[in-house]
Amino acid sequence: MIDLGISKLALIGAVALIVIGPEKLPRVARTVGALLGKAQRYVADVKAEVSRSMDLEELKKMKESVESAARDVESSVQSGASDFEKSWSEATAGLDGSSTAYSGSSDALNAIGADTYPSYRHPKKNWRIKQKAMPQWFKARTGVRTRTQSGAARVARFRPRSTSASR
Repeated sequence: MIDLGISKLALIGAVALIVIGPEKLPRVARTVGALLGKAQRYVADVKAEVSRSMDLEELKKMKESVESAARDVESSVQSGASDFEKSWSEATAGLDGSSTAYSGSSDALNAIGADTYPSYRHPKKNWRIKQKAMPQWFKARTGVRTRTQSGAARVARFRPRSTSASR
């Protein structure tokens, strides 16, 4: 790049003052400054676009590597599952009295008693009704208010007694 020192900038300023003139110099300086600002913004935008495209390429490569790793894990799990099913069928082959392996049908589920267990129901709980967090007997014992009181009633209750009534 061009090496601009203070002496060279002063020389350029003096030549510009002589050539352009003192009346037009501020307007030219503003125009040159605006053009330099636009050029800097354009260069910054180009740099940002290049870095975004590089990041996008890196993300694509990372995505491909993750997808290949997921495929590898899926294939290993499937092969492990098939090995497990084979060993399970061999281990449970003699338990039901026959030498056939478990076929996965609903008749086999009924044969081993899958429907002998009742479905779960939560005892005495209606989930739509809000349950109180504190028992009523505990509120009565500790003096917690159990009934709501209007604002006017609360003001009347806590209003100081007038001194003329006590005389």
